Amino acid sequence: MSPRTVLRVVAFLVASSAIAAAVAGTADHSRFDVLKGPFATAEDVTKACSTCHTEAAGEVKKSIHWTWDGTNSFTGQRLGKPRIMNSFCGSPISNEPRCTSCHAGYGWTDLRKTPEENGATVDCLACHDGSGTYKKTATDAGHPLYSPRVIGGVTVEPPDLAKAAMSVGPSQRENCGACHFNGGGGDGVKHGDLDSSLTDPPRDLDVHMAADGANMACSTCHTFNAHIPSGSRYMTTAVDPHGLDLPHDDHNRATCESCHGTAPHAEAKINDHTDRVACQSCHISEFARGGVATKTLWDWSTAGRKDADGKPVYIKDEHGHLVYSAEKGDFAYGENVRPTYLWYNGEIEQTAVTDKLDDKIKDDILTLNRIGGSPTDGKSRIWPFKEMKGKQPYDPELNTLVVNHVFGKDDSAFWTNFDYPKAIAFGMNYAGLPWSGKIGFIETRMYWPITHMVAPKEKAVPCSDCHTRDPEGRLAGLGGFYMPGRDGSRLLDIVGYLALFGALFGVVVHGALRIILSRGHRS
Repeated sequence: MSPRTVLRVVAFLVASSAIAAAVAGTADHSRFDVLKGPFATAEDVTKACSTCHTEAAGEVKKSIHWTWDGTNSFTGQRLGKPRIMNSFCGSPISNEPRCTSCHAGYGWTDLRKTPEENGATVDCLACHDGSGTYKKTATDAGHPLYSPRVIGGVTVEPPDLAKAAMSVGPSQRENCGACHFNGGGGDGVKHGDLDSSLTDPPRDLDVHMAADGANMACSTCHTFNAHIPSGSRYMTTAVDPHGLDLPHDDHNRATCESCHGTAPHAEAKINDHTDRVACQSCHISEFARGGVATKTLWDWSTAGRKDADGKPVYIKDEHGHLVYSAEKGDFAYGENVRPTYLWYNGEIEQTAVTDKLDDKIKDDILTLNRIGGSPTDGKSRIWPFKEMKGKQPYDPELNTLVVNHVFGKDDSAFWTNFDYPKAIAFGMNYAGLPWSGKIGFIETRMYWPITHMVAPKEKAVPCSDCHTRDPEGRLAGLGGFYMPGRDGSRLLDIVGYLALFGALFGVVVHGALRIILSRGHRS
């Protein structure tokens, strides 16, 4: 057995042990009297959990799940949802408590303050409920329902908090997916490679998460150390220099290389690609392929349309997707989407709500998160991304994006009266930002790294999909480097053709001379 094979076996055993431990847990919480309730609020459950897990809440409050705050180690830029603009709802500022419904706590009603300043408390059940019944409601700053409520014409009952408390255990895909599958306002909307189809996927959809595959939980790769998760959409590890670095002393298994090594293939020629091509580029041929469509376009400029009776217009396609909403504008969706490929070195420059857009616009398109990387920097790989297209409100005089106040019970919320000037005036005032009073709409792009929905190796991208001169080839638009089968040199082609024709000419002349000379010899 080769050393590489031994390392692979060890890695598999370590991962399998982690999975087994995660599934089994270490205690039967249904036997703990303190968890049997009854509980008036979800915060009461957290208090009960804290009687044993005395340090857990303090650890959670140091994580990005709680703070929604961080600093880009490459650029020094301060990040986080209250600062960074996106191509979906723009900014969560002024849209609490809707946007904080997925916060890892209860009661963050004002993003201008920290969760602690708002008196928010940690939510244990969001990550550890094992009953499948616990659910945060969409409009209550992270709280679940505490009494029946009519939502969309249907009466929804509150969860049984005692049942949820007694079911707790290690996080599973359903726990993570409750928020991460539904980013952007619905199932599969935002990421493209994260949706409810991954709760129990077939092997063809995700070889790691499938029950007949590795049956991994999210936390198998996104390891936690004192409640601090590994892996980041803001600073994805584009290149893992450590490879198969057991026992993962950096507490980060959120890379392919950390389990599979830097030369995982039996064929040396395929391993030659690993220093230039990310694993995901070959092993995730398409995203949104589990039967859940992902949003690919969001045009805010058309929002606010009403019919002849003055009622907001909503239009669905044959699949039941909203393709037009008076609240949000025009949409487009995609399934089985081929990724966009970019050179990526791990650096992403985000657009903040306070940024001037002057140097961020190219060809009248604003890129909300510029992806760092090039074929010549020696630290980039070709990565797959979801390209999200948008059209968003901005201030054409001050040349900044604007905070759009869409949600709220007040008269200024756009989803209440469909008045952009009023909604934006409220949002900018709430955020404490200057606004000229003018509104324009700018075309935007945003790129989301694709890392999930890994197909089995037999369904990897064929070589001919990239090494081709077909203008529809996967890498046809990615320039700056030479790729066999796709690129050519005119001079080299001429020399090659001359050599070929020269050889053919020599063969013909040689054959003719032999025929002529053989006749002369016989005579």
